[in-house]
Amino acid sequence: MAQDDDADPSPRWYGTNLVGVPARVLASTAFNQHPRPLAIAGTCAAHRTLFEVLEACSDLNEAHDMFSHYLNVVFGLRKPEPHELAALSAADQRRWRSSWRKLLQGWGMDSNGPAGAVLKGWVESRFGLAPAFHKAPLARFPSPAWVVYMQEKVSSRYHNNNIYQQLDLLYAFCQWALRRGGDDKGKAAQHLRLWRGSNQIEEQVIFGRLQDRHCTVRLNNLVSFSLSEEDASCFGDWVMEVQVPTCKVLVYPDLLPGQVLQGEQEVLALGGDYEVTARYA
Repeated sequence: MAQDDDADPSPRWYGTNLVGVPARVLASTAFNQHPRPLAIAGTCAAHRTLFEVLEACSDLNEAHDMFSHYLNVVFGLRKPEPHELAALSAADQRRWRSSWRKLLQGWGMDSNGPAGAVLKGWVESRFGLAPAFHKAPLARFPSPAWVVYMQEKVSSRYHNNNIYQQLDLLYAFCQWALRRGGDDKGKAAQHLRLWRGSNQIEEQVIFGRLQDRHCTVRLNNLVSFSLSEEDASCFGDWVMEVQVPTCKVLVYPDLLPGQVLQGEQEVLALGGDYEVTARYA
């Protein structure tokens, strides 16, 4: 893992990734301005049948149902009925508990808890972006903060059912759905206009000044955004308006039936350096 410290006031750690774009580039404002489609190597090829079936769906609602059914079958995510438990091993009886949905529920309760560490670890593994914060700033390595993060990101509570592969498919489906939901010419938007509320924005500014309203901030490797400025203002005194590339989006409202994070209209996306317009709420 390499660290970018070329006169940078807030160094970021980088690693290798599975998307074919260097992590240093992926985290840059230049990439955000000129994004390109991303795909986690091997995901669509390993599940080709699923994406062939999705292409045949008449609408996104049908695709949503098909995707959820596929993950339930492949990863055994359906809760066993009482009469089925006797025929299952102890490990299989618990298998359904470790799912992408449970992980998002954990993120919604505390993004700095074990579920948050697993999600940040997945981003680190697939996109090469190491987290900048988990319970505490992750700067110098090794440190107590890094030890806590590394212990939580490999927690057996979430890693007993190929959780990274579940998240790979969730990301691939999200990207497929965003492309499928393009305009009437079939062209998908390259950016989403989103907002983020924060009380620590001063610590995240790496270029420019808040007083000028336009600045560059360095966000964690996975962050939550809101679909509206009003919702974002509930999470901090400062509100940032951001143009987020759609290729960086993992989850958005209404992506899947019964998805968590709906109440706050939350979008989960990859972090990095973003040019923002900031205002004091």
